Amino acid sequence: MRKEDKKVVPRQRGAARGAGPGRAEDRRTADGRPADRIRPASRTRSASRSRSDGRTRSAHRGPSTGERLRYRFDTVLTRGTAVLCGWLALVCLALVVPISTVLVWTDRHTPASLGSRIAAVWRNTGQTMRLGGEVGPPLRVALSVLLALIALIYVSTLVSLITTGLTDHLIALNRGHARILESGHTVVLGWSEQVPTVLSELVAARTGRRRRIVAVLADRDKPAMEEDLRASVGATGRTRILCRTGRPTDPAALARVSPATADCVLVLPRDDPRDDAEVVKTLLSLSAAVGETDPVRVVAAVRDDRHLGAARLAAGPGATVLDMDDIAARLLVDCVRQPGLSLVHQELLDFAGHEFHTLREPALSGRTFDEAARACPVSTAVGIVHGDGTVALNPPRSTPLLADDALLVIAEDEHTTRLSVTPVPYDPTALAQAPPEAPRHPRRVLLLGWNRRAPRIATRLASRTPAGSSLDVVAEPRTDTLTGIRTVTEAVGGRMTVLHRPGDPTLGGTTEAPDLDRYDAVIVLGPDHRPGHADPDDRTLVTLLHLRAGRRASGRPLPVVTEMTDDRNRLIAPRLPGADFVVSGRLIGLLMTQISQNPPLAAVFEELLAPDGNTLHLRPAAHYVRTGRATSFATVAESAARQGVCAIGYRSTTAPGHGLRVNPPKAHVRYWNPDDRIVVIAPGRTG
Repeated sequence: MRKEDKKVVPRQRGAARGAGPGRAEDRRTADGRPADRIRPASRTRSASRSRSDGRTRSAHRGPSTGERLRYRFDTVLTRGTAVLCGWLALVCLALVVPISTVLVWTDRHTPASLGSRIAAVWRNTGQTMRLGGEVGPPLRVALSVLLALIALIYVSTLVSLITTGLTDHLIALNRGHARILESGHTVVLGWSEQVPTVLSELVAARTGRRRRIVAVLADRDKPAMEEDLRASVGATGRTRILCRTGRPTDPAALARVSPATADCVLVLPRDDPRDDAEVVKTLLSLSAAVGETDPVRVVAAVRDDRHLGAARLAAGPGATVLDMDDIAARLLVDCVRQPGLSLVHQELLDFAGHEFHTLREPALSGRTFDEAARACPVSTAVGIVHGDGTVALNPPRSTPLLADDALLVIAEDEHTTRLSVTPVPYDPTALAQAPPEAPRHPRRVLLLGWNRRAPRIATRLASRTPAGSSLDVVAEPRTDTLTGIRTVTEAVGGRMTVLHRPGDPTLGGTTEAPDLDRYDAVIVLGPDHRPGHADPDDRTLVTLLHLRAGRRASGRPLPVVTEMTDDRNRLIAPRLPGADFVVSGRLIGLLMTQISQNPPLAAVFEELLAPDGNTLHLRPAAHYVRTGRATSFATVAESAARQGVCAIGYRSTTAPGHGLRVNPPKAHVRYWNPDDRIVVIAPGRTG
């Protein structure tokens, strides 16, 4: 072979192996450039290490000893029970045998011979590991070890079975699948924004009474429900709340809360009106689970009136199904007509203050309603509950109470009402007569925002305000808004003028554009709640900020009624003179709880919120007593009774806070200012 050929071979070999930077000039890149332009690998790695962070450097060092031990331990665990038992036995022997040997060899009384010492080590090891520790012939030792292993397996299996059974039972209880075997309890079906309100009121309603049970069934994890309730409801006192997991539409899941033996079942409305069909399905499942022979009392609510008829058919004739949107519209219109009325509704609906109760007292049989009302010194009689379940609110004073009638009163609780033989005296010189009702003038109302309840509000406002009134709507020109305004215009006819002013109420320029001094009241509405969108109250709060800024320049008070979805947002809302807040979700929860505890109240609140009949009013104190002097509330009640109305409280303009007091004692004496208002239940409408 020629010398040139011998020189080529090592050069090719070195190039193939990448040996030596000096031979890099013979290599070529893929595109034919000389290889000496390629950065050497060692320099590339050095530059890469200089750019890496601490985590990359630690990754190159490899796993630590602790990580390797943990990995090996995890590997042993995954190889099955037999391998794990073998390793456990080996580890125990590795610890027990040396320690036993040390104990035997260091004992002063240890035998001298090696065999005896080994036998002593075996006894210590066998006793420690529960292997008997017998010594003697090999067969005897083997049989003793076998018996010890059998006993060990038996005891271990028994302990394992007991532990597994208890664990499975605890897991089942934690999942909320166990059945509640109670009677006379209250069942709450579904999970929505009303849950904290309903359960808080049920706890308050049971204060001081015997221990009661409230069962909640919802399609949520039991621990999550319990955690939410601990945060929102707090201490429950003598009331015990039991949560169960399951779909309320499933009759098998309903059986977990024993609805057939319950005192009342509350079916909560869903947060989205599109889920009202699920409320109907829940009511059908409840009827199937309970049966028709012995139905249970049911209180339910829907958001959209399109499902109201189906819900009432599914619930049965004895059930109460509320229309949330209709009740919210009634409350808003009442507050527009009479600012401050939302506080009265709040006081009458929650259990924290004074609410409606029924008093069945044989001593009242044969007496007139006027005599029964005078016999109540610390409560206020407002009606009669007849034996057939019907309610007469503010009946004529001469109406007699029959043997099966009950007196409807406003009191702190059902046990505080007591009858007095002698009525509380009143001051006849302080009685006043209400002036003739002045003619009502057309009203101008400004509506900021639009939602699905706006058409109901506008229609009900047209029916409860004088003819010739007007409603100006400031809302974005969306399709549903324009359609709703056209529908309202056709429904109200010529009784009220509806005018649309396109604009976004959350923008300051839009809110300040109308001359607010021209209006008699303002209604602020937020958008409808939609999953995945912002809280509707966010836009409401921004609108109130701009509205407050526009009102600071004017000294004229302007009633502002705001609808909110979350009661917590009411606490941070900008304060406006004469502002009223209607938290529809909370009020519906309060109303459902009141009806669940006292069924006749469904008819009471239906009349209080109806367009006609006996409703709540805030009237000047001068209509009933002479102002500028001090007199008792018994004088106010007497004057109101002579005018055919029931006085249930008052609102002071000088008292701190809202100044509202419902059901003051008849002997309560105070100084009456001309600006004070008397809360009465009276027939007729006021504009």
